[in-house]
Amino acid sequence: MAATMKDLGIDRLGVQERLTLMHEIWDSIAAEPGRTHLTDAQRRELERRLADHQANPGDVVAWEQVKAEALARFQK
Repeated sequence: MAATMKDLGIDRLGVQERLTLMHEIWDSIAAEPGRTHLTDAQRRELERRLADHQANPGDVVAWEQVKAEALARFQK
């Protein structure tokens, strides 16, 4: 059985500590390319999105706009 947050004591960490740990875990996974595999559904979705982008390369939203809109939602 896989270890849980409680088993590892992660549930006792503060939010910032858990976020830091999450980033470290994510980075460790990303450092091992080829070790994770997409499901067929995930692969199809990525292919669909890529095809849509290639068909409509100008249909994009600038990161600055996305970020500003997201931040505005949390400041209300």
